[in-house]
Amino acid sequence: MKILITGASGMVGKNLSNHKEMQSYHLLTPSSRELDLLDGQSVKKYLEKNVPDLIIHCAGRVGGIQANIKHPVDFLIQNLDMGKNLVLSARDLKIKKIINLGSSCMYPRDAINPLKEDTILKGELEPTNEGYAIAKVSVAKLCEYINREDETFVYKTLIPCNLYGYHDKFDPKHSHMIPAVIRKIHEAKESDSNEIDIWGDGEARREFMFAEELSDFIAYAIPRLEEMPSYLNVGLGYDFSINEYYQAIAKVVGYKGKFVHDLSKPVGMKQKLVDVSKLNNFGWKSKLSLEDGINKTYNYFLEKYCGTK
Repeated sequence: MKILITGASGMVGKNLSNHKEMQSYHLLTPSSRELDLLDGQSVKKYLEKNVPDLIIHCAGRVGGIQANIKHPVDFLIQNLDMGKNLVLSARDLKIKKIINLGSSCMYPRDAINPLKEDTILKGELEPTNEGYAIAKVSVAKLCEYINREDETFVYKTLIPCNLYGYHDKFDPKHSHMIPAVIRKIHEAKESDSNEIDIWGDGEARREFMFAEELSDFIAYAIPRLEEMPSYLNVGLGYDFSINEYYQAIAKVVGYKGKFVHDLSKPVGMKQKLVDVSKLNNFGWKSKLSLEDGINKTYNYFLEKYCGTK
């Protein structure tokens, strides 16, 4: 099988491209120079030339809460254009299989946790990343509508919880929480700082899965794609508070200082936990503990950014 992985230079795409179970496939992992997803003609020409059997759409404009608040136009338009160009070109060229990666940001801000797949569009989105979420919902709905019009198009959307791990970004301005906090606590330890600030009261809860486990699931799902639901959460089914993440990371890093809370900073949704009942019924469960995942990620950070491993 020939599989196109978009966003192969990003965290999800790299983990997937490097996954041992994916090596039996013919993988297409073009750079943005080879395949410009923002250019519809570029997308169509690439697909016409390479004709993949399956597209796994991992590409996107991504960032943390600060970036989403500052650049909502880019997060909406770029993610929408990338998904629309890819999905419509695939349909026009009769490429029959797509795994589209959505996001738990697609769920309403006031939806009851754990978040069930059928609650999408049942309420207002979280304002801090609304642009990104609207784009993700739109592309997922496009996949659903194409499948509804013609069931031979097996276009399915995965909704991962928050991810972290190998090939993550550790820039505090552009990264998600766990890699940002790993770097923050590491630098505090190195500089002998005895105090670290936490945005808000630290009681907001988040579900973070090690990114390699998402690759495990995708490899599991590929031969079972026809049986997979149109929308499927991929996550742990349990969560931790922001304070607990800071404490777990501090333990791994070996930081002994104290934490103080900056109540003037935004915190986003109070909880965002996905329902994994459909995932479990589909035959898959996460196996990695938080401590093991943070250990792997911290060692990766030390090796790639500090040269000490």
